[in-house]
Amino acid sequence: MEKLATFGAGCFWGVEHKFRQVHGVVDTAVGYMGGQVDNPTYEQVCRDDTGHTEVCQVEYNHDIVSYKELLDVFWNLHNPTQVDRQGPDIGYQYRSVIYYHDENQKQIAEQSLETLANSGKFTEPIATAIQPAQTFWRAEEYHQRYVEKTGRNVC
Repeated sequence: MEKLATFGAGCFWGVEHKFRQVHGVVDTAVGYMGGQVDNPTYEQVCRDDTGHTEVCQVEYNHDIVSYKELLDVFWNLHNPTQVDRQGPDIGYQYRSVIYYHDENQKQIAEQSLETLANSGKFTEPIATAIQPAQTFWRAEEYHQRYVEKTGRNVC
């Protein structure tokens, strides 16, 4: 059975590349979620005035990989304590966020965040937001599978 999961964890190129390597992930797409502008462009989002976050939408086979396992990938591919940034990428569009698609995902995400926060792995508080999924605006085609197309593995 195929389901959707949506994550923001900094530059969407690297996020997509990591999720594409997960067994059970059927497809991915990068785009924008959470803002006030319909069909935003990359340039608009980068100006940090649309309220969107760069996200990777993951289509996965729940019989092969669980949502919890996808969350484990998410937590390990970025620093969830950084606010509105990841490394050198600074701005609201690079924030750490989990967009849930149903109440079950919300509960699993909240439990996962609490477990991580109590693990002692980080000295700073977890900054990751957990919010309901909104309209997914697919990014321009040159952003899709960017790492595969260019061989660049950093943002």
